[in-house]
Amino acid sequence: MSVLYIALPIALLLGGGGLIACLYCIRDGQYDDLDSPAVRVLVEEHRVDNVPAGNVSAGHGHQNEDLNKTGNESSARDTST
Repeated sequence: MSVLYIALPIALLLGGGGLIACLYCIRDGQYDDLDSPAVRVLVEEHRVDNVPAGNVSAGHGHQNEDLNKTGNESSARDTST
């Protein structure tokens, strides 16, 4: 029990010192990100235009099952003619 009289104040002092050091570094600008804004210009973002929901057809966005099974497009076409 007497160890707590020594360990608890030491732990509080170390924790407080770490908190003060962290706050000092944040205010001093040590954690500011200076590289990302410059690199962000080079990254191409895929933006989706605002398309009304009525213009989207059911055929877009998925592949035919025959195309997935065989791997070539000719078997997915209608060969009845």
